[in-house]
Amino acid sequence: MQDSTVFGTVHQVFAATAKRTPQTEFLFTESVTAAAYGIPAGAIRWGEAAAEVERLRTAYAKAGYGHGHRVGLLLENRPAFLFHWFALNALGVSVVPINAEMRSAELVYLIGHSEIGLAVTLPERANDLRTAAAQAGVPFETMGPDDAVPSAKSAAPRSHEPIGADTECGLLYTSGTTGRPKGCILSNAYFLRAGEWYAALDGVCSIRPNAERVITPLPLNHMNAMAFSTMVVLVAGGCLVQLDRFHPKTWLASARESGATIVHYLGVMPAMLLSAPPSAADRDHAIRWGFGAGVDRKNHAPFEERFGFPLVEAWAMTETGAAACIMATREPRLVGTSCFGRQENFVQIRLVGEDGSDVGTDAPGELLVRSAGEDPKRYFFSGYLKDEEATREAWAGGWFHTGDLVRRDAQGNFFFVDRKKNVIRRSGENISAVEVESVLNQHPAVKTSAVAATPDAVRGDEVLACIVMREDADAAQREQIAASIVQHALAQLAYYKAPGYVAFVDALPLTPSQKIQRGQLREMAQSLPGQGHCIDTRSMKKRQAGQA
Repeated sequence: MQDSTVFGTVHQVFAATAKRTPQTEFLFTESVTAAAYGIPAGAIRWGEAAAEVERLRTAYAKAGYGHGHRVGLLLENRPAFLFHWFALNALGVSVVPINAEMRSAELVYLIGHSEIGLAVTLPERANDLRTAAAQAGVPFETMGPDDAVPSAKSAAPRSHEPIGADTECGLLYTSGTTGRPKGCILSNAYFLRAGEWYAALDGVCSIRPNAERVITPLPLNHMNAMAFSTMVVLVAGGCLVQLDRFHPKTWLASARESGATIVHYLGVMPAMLLSAPPSAADRDHAIRWGFGAGVDRKNHAPFEERFGFPLVEAWAMTETGAAACIMATREPRLVGTSCFGRQENFVQIRLVGEDGSDVGTDAPGELLVRSAGEDPKRYFFSGYLKDEEATREAWAGGWFHTGDLVRRDAQGNFFFVDRKKNVIRRSGENISAVEVESVLNQHPAVKTSAVAATPDAVRGDEVLACIVMREDADAAQREQIAASIVQHALAQLAYYKAPGYVAFVDALPLTPSQKIQRGQLREMAQSLPGQGHCIDTRSMKKRQAGQA
């Protein structure tokens, strides 16, 4: 494992590892992803990748790209994304990953806001990008991943400044579950720190230099795949297995085919894998542990027992990267409790109430974080592009305000409660949407659920649950099922937390990374009461025996 602290850029770390291990495998494309993308299956070695990156670096340099330019990448999770990123990074060009799910209005906003002059894109999306750029009024060109590089439309704005750790490496747009997505400016230092932090993990999550094979289905336009899984391979050596997306029916076979030793997951993945019938092949793999967040509490222990490896929960945000990452790397991990670890010495943490004062043990409060040491913003994002006000607001009082509600127990363990904005306030009581969802998801008729507030003339807000039923549930029995779901909630939660409305829907509004689109959900919740598939269950919400 090399000391990446001696390097200033992502490209330099990549190039050094490629020079050290040219014949070892750097990227592995398993057969499902190869078929989806129409690209060859198998391995690309470090030396081969380095040659391609150098070819592209030369081409971009000749075309006039340099320090301060931005280039969009709409390449999904293909190896080409990484090659173009590293080549551009060598020249001080920042990359703007473009989610392939984006459509017209989203593209107009991203292109206009980021002011990219070039996008490297899949050919079938080139016209969409050019049309969006014309609407945004931005001079713009596209090229395929293997095309000749068009000449830069302007001189590199920072060509006389040195390229180093503080240089912008990427501009990642937040998922935009509410409002317009914000462009997070991320430096080389941000990415290098992510790789260094990951490579130095211990306990359950130790990293073996040049030996790990990291498999992830998460998109490269997401900080987890771009900053964590990619960077640990660059820093520690080994091989990256980047899937096109998560395929529950073939995921385990892909892990076996690729020889994966570490997996990255989102909370929805364990639930989907558990829904398949158990098989003797469930433990036929080389996986040592999983890195992720949001596994449903009821699924955590059953998954580990069935598949034979720990799911290690972590907390981070695009804005924090690894600068304030908290991870349950050491036992006891408190499986099934939403615990995501304890405080490390490189980060300072506060939990505060609505009045800004620190909350006590086991009381939920907003998570505030900053780097320990002289610079509280060290290794964090460099700010929101063109939004100084939002940046200042996020850092109010010298702490980064995460918007997450978290509690800490007497032993110093942190537990995720909910997003601050997902709290439903009913008759003066604060209700966590995630807490209610976790209980509802345990009902035998519920495939998945999402909870939001809907207006109530008396109580301010009422709890509305959107339910996707399991395939074997009888849709004709919706009223009976709704009543059963509420009874189930009443048995496990304070009565006021139970759904006052149960709406049966075909699908939940999700982001491309499979997170609930909370903004869209809240809009839905405003209009669902009164519709035929939305059952009014408010009359069932009565104090239960023994409840205050």
